[in-house]
Amino acid sequence: MQEILPEMKNFILPGGHSISSYCHLARCVCRRAERLTIETAEIQKVNPIIIKYLNRLSDFLFVMARKVLFDLKIPEKPWIPIKNDIKK
Repeated sequence: MQEILPEMKNFILPGGHSISSYCHLARCVCRRAERLTIETAEIQKVNPIIIKYLNRLSDFLFVMARKVLFDLKIPEKPWIPIKNDIKK
């Protein structure tokens, strides 16, 4: 799926379409589960394949969000950092 997507040159902001947004939300939940599983692994034994699976699943959900926008011909919104104009 990733092979047909354009190369990422910036971080991508979530959104663009409700289906893509749902993929990003699912990814956030998956990342939270991954962090909690890693915390649990510090206290008790956790099969490492579970952590690897959660990591790969969150990557898949990110690519799926991008693919949805690609298929719907909706441009991705790149994150462009705001430069601070702090006067010295």
